[in-house]
Amino acid sequence: VMGFKGKEASSFFRDFLDECGGSAVIDGGFATELERHGADLNDELWSAKCLVSSSSHLVRRVHLDYLEAGANIILTASYQATIQGFEAKGFSREEGVTMLRRSVEIAREAREIYHDRCTKDSSDFMRNERYRKRPILIAASVGSYGAYLADGSEYVGDYGDSVTLQTLKDFHRERVQILVDAGADLIAFETIPNKLEAQAYAELLDEEGIETPAWFSFSCKDESNVVSGDSIFECASIADSCRQVVAVGVNCTAPRFIHGLISSIKKKSSESAQDDFVPYIGKWRDAGASLFGGCCRTTPNTIRGIAEAIYGKVQDKCM
Repeated sequence: VMGFKGKEASSFFRDFLDECGGSAVIDGGFATELERHGADLNDELWSAKCLVSSSSHLVRRVHLDYLEAGANIILTASYQATIQGFEAKGFSREEGVTMLRRSVEIAREAREIYHDRCTKDSSDFMRNERYRKRPILIAASVGSYGAYLADGSEYVGDYGDSVTLQTLKDFHRERVQILVDAGADLIAFETIPNKLEAQAYAELLDEEGIETPAWFSFSCKDESNVVSGDSIFECASIADSCRQVVAVGVNCTAPRFIHGLISSIKKKSSESAQDDFVPYIGKWRDAGASLFGGCCRTTPNTIRGIAEAIYGKVQDKCM
C-alpha cells in the first residue's frame, strides 16, 4: 500500500495516477502464483529461478493473471535477482545481466499481449471502458540486501556492523541501472527493512543520475516502525528528500498496522486472507494511500477484489 507524493512527483507519474482516477492497483504475490502454475522454487533464487529456466512462460502467465484481474502496475520477477546471486549459482556476469534484463522484457511482453487481447475482444469481453483502457506500468522490483542473503534478514533489518552505506550502494548500483536500461517505467524498492538501506537507495539514485520514478516500500513491525526499529517517519523523510521517489509505502506488513503507518507517512510527505484484506481499501484510501496491491500469498482474486473496490464491479475480462 503506497501513499502518493504529490508535490514532488514527476509529471509522468502524476499524469498516470490522474488517468487512473486518483488510485491505482498494484499486483500481488508472485512466488506462490508461480508455484500454483507448477514452478519449483526451492532455491536461493526463489522466483528469479524462473528467469534462468524454461519456466519464463510461467512468469508471463502470472503477469497476465494480474493484468486480467485489474492491475495497473505489474512488478518484474527480479525481487531476488542480483548479479551476485546469479554468480553464486555458477552463472557468468553476462548471464546475470541478461536475466535481469529479461525480467523487464517478460513483463513488457505480458502488457503487450494483454493490450492486444483487449483491443481485439473489447466488444465481446469488456463492457467497462474505464477498466479496459486503464494505463499499465512496469515496475522493476528491487529486493533488499536481506532478500539476496535469503536468510530472512529483510524481515529483521539487522545486517550487522560490517554492512555499511557504501556496501549497500555498491551492491545495488549495477542492478538498478540494468533494470532502468531495460525499459522499466518505475523502480520498486521493496521490503526495505531499515533506514540505512533507504539512504543507500536515495544516494544511489542521485549519484547515478537516474530519472526513472521510484517508490520506497518498507517492511514494518507495528504502526510506527520498520522491522529494524527505525521510525517510519524518519524512513519517509529520507524518501521525501529524494526527488526521484514518487511514492512511499509498506509491504509484508499486517493490515491492522497500515492505517497508522500511512498516517505517519502522510504527515511527512504531506499477510491476510482476501476477506480480511479488501475491506481495508476504503479506509486506507481515506488515510491518504493512492496505490493498492498485495504481496506474500495474495492472489489475482485479491487483486480483482481491490480493483472492484476502486473501479466498481467488472463483469467480464479480456481473455
